[in-house]
Amino acid sequence: MQLTIRDFEAADFDTLWRIDQSCFSPGISYTPFELKTYMRRPGAFTLVAEADPTKGASGSGDELLRAEDELGVVGFLVAERSRRGTGHIITIDVCREARRHRVGSRLLAAVEERLRSSACAAIQLETAVDNAAALCFYKRHGYTVIKTVPRYYSNGVDALVFEKKLLSPVSSR
Repeated sequence: MQLTIRDFEAADFDTLWRIDQSCFSPGISYTPFELKTYMRRPGAFTLVAEADPTKGASGSGDELLRAEDELGVVGFLVAERSRRGTGHIITIDVCREARRHRVGSRLLAAVEERLRSSACAAIQLETAVDNAAALCFYKRHGYTVIKTVPRYYSNGVDALVFEKKLLSPVSSR
């Protein structure tokens, strides 16, 4: 699958909200107001993964091609940079049909690079203790658990806070 990671455009919002609704259950997924609020926070930015259905689709299966033709956008990530130099991933969402095609990994690499280039020393995120796929994904990408937050989600589920240290860019001499 050929992917482009780009910055959010206002016309993307409805698609991003629908993706969020499909990725998370009620009580965890965001209302339109909540998603807009997170996207507009000081230091926040949104990255969008857009698939090109005409390139790299061999072996993807008809279901994935239909999803790409209809959506174009197959995933997104909302993050923020604090004034203290720490990054925070608010949400990362990938359409079910596009999973296992490295969309999440590409979004994660893009946000890490953006935060690293803006002098962030570390990046943090929260995920539900019962989200086995997310736990494996973040561990595979070098994130470690630093604490548990009891009843973090509105449905009463605890969250694990993950962190990854971001290396400073190598300076040229």
